Amino acid sequence: MATGPDQNCAPIAPETRLRQVRVGLAGRGIQLSRTPAMHIAEGRAHGLDYRYDLLDPDAMEGAPSLRQIIETAEAEGFAGLNVTFPFKREVIALLDDLSSAAQKVGAVNTVVFANGKRRGHNTDFWGFAESLRRGLPDAPRACALLLGAGGAGGAVAHALRDVGVADLMIFDQSAEAAGNLADAVGGRAVSDLEAAARMADGIVNATPMGMAKLPGTAIDTALLAPRHWVADIVYFPRETALLAHARAKGCRVLDGSGMAVFQAVRAFELFTGLQPDAARMRATFETLNETN
Repeated sequence: MATGPDQNCAPIAPETRLRQVRVGLAGRGIQLSRTPAMHIAEGRAHGLDYRYDLLDPDAMEGAPSLRQIIETAEAEGFAGLNVTFPFKREVIALLDDLSSAAQKVGAVNTVVFANGKRRGHNTDFWGFAESLRRGLPDAPRACALLLGAGGAGGAVAHALRDVGVADLMIFDQSAEAAGNLADAVGGRAVSDLEAAARMADGIVNATPMGMAKLPGTAIDTALLAPRHWVADIVYFPRETALLAHARAKGCRVLDGSGMAVFQAVRAFELFTGLQPDAARMRATFETLNETN
């Protein structure tokens, strides 16, 4: 005689199941990223079944293109993707729409999939500005030198203007890139780093130089002076060669952890529609061990 289902094996009621959210990070050399841990911990704190995948074409079978990564993630039901080096500008051609911040910066680090559309956002802009406001609140902002006019450099340039930098000098190995960004933010491209450093109150590295895979500094550290404040967007390692030299010279420094945390805070909100706890995400970041 047939019997009813064993009560101990009864399916979980729909209302008690965790909401599932799946996101990922598309980029190269991303295995040491702390972003997944921050998102996963914050997701769990909100009662979500939160999954965060690393999508590095160099480490994936078949070395898929960015287009293939985007298309596969969308088809598999991802809520969205974070995007990092070297795809922050390339991804724009694959999107349906851009937020005002992404339009202004000209780069995307967060893509949200919703209603059959792909919308690009830039949370680096707010992330760096918030980090600078909190980490160096009293730093003089009359004049700053920005190193790097790439995707991250664009976000940092707009952030520096947003926090009140009056005279923004921009240097890049590509004079054209520096000029284009200077035109976009009302700054000025420079080619003489020695002269620019003499004028600057602060110096910001928005290049990948200093990362474990790209050691070194984007400026001759002999040009640093104790009066400078020095910021870096790199956070692996947290104490980059640039910051170590700056600290040794008595400069006030700002590492890349703040930008990493605050861009993740804004991205989490975009992916989930929930208000994240920035202090909790910072605490998660701080619990992760340095590995380089």
